[in-house]
Amino acid sequence: MKKIIIIALGLVLSSTTIAQENIETTISGDVVSNYIWRGQDLGNVSLQPMLGIGFKGMSLTAWSSVGLSNSTDTKEFDLTLAYQTSGLNIGVTDYWFSAGLDPDARYFKYDAHGTNHVFEANIGYDFGVASLQWFTNFSGNDYKTDGKRAYSSYMEVVVPFKLSTTEWTATVGAVPFTSVQYGTNGFAITNLALKATKDIKVTDSFSIPIFGQVIANPCSQKAYLVLGFTLHP
Repeated sequence: MKKIIIIALGLVLSSTTIAQENIETTISGDVVSNYIWRGQDLGNVSLQPMLGIGFKGMSLTAWSSVGLSNSTDTKEFDLTLAYQTSGLNIGVTDYWFSAGLDPDARYFKYDAHGTNHVFEANIGYDFGVASLQWFTNFSGNDYKTDGKRAYSSYMEVVVPFKLSTTEWTATVGAVPFTSVQYGTNGFAITNLALKATKDIKVTDSFSIPIFGQVIANPCSQKAYLVLGFTLHP
């Protein structure tokens, strides 16, 4: 009996160790000259930390943005639960902003007509040569001017490619119908972006990815040039 118990404990401990080895933890932080999101200007120089944990395609990620050069920039804190298998990915994100319907900026206030949270679902597929994503708000602070739920949506196509030793991505994003959140009055192209990323080698074992991005929003008639870098272990 003792031998059976010892063997059973060994199997449990072994499976626990294997499970822990399959858990992935991600820690990183971006510093950007401007916070541009889906073609919208959301802030000046910003620090954007990220902490995530993943297991067998499932992941839970916390992401934030805080202004460094302008203390009045809206602070943001997002939680995303996602699942990925092969090229398919689905997820739900809880966005929270320090500005919105609740003047006291309470994080745990979820009242439908008084919260600063926005809840979004997404689905996408990576075909290798390009990826396609669709995002729709389903709850929280997202309403039409008449007070009805807006279900604001956004879709984008991202094409990765390489030139010499530099990684590039080209993005085309659009809002399919009228949205107060995106500032559109029907279908509109809101995000045309070209991004280049290159590693700056610091030591033999440590490098810093630096990126530059040209972004244009034909709907708002705005254009931006963003420079940033990423820190991660």
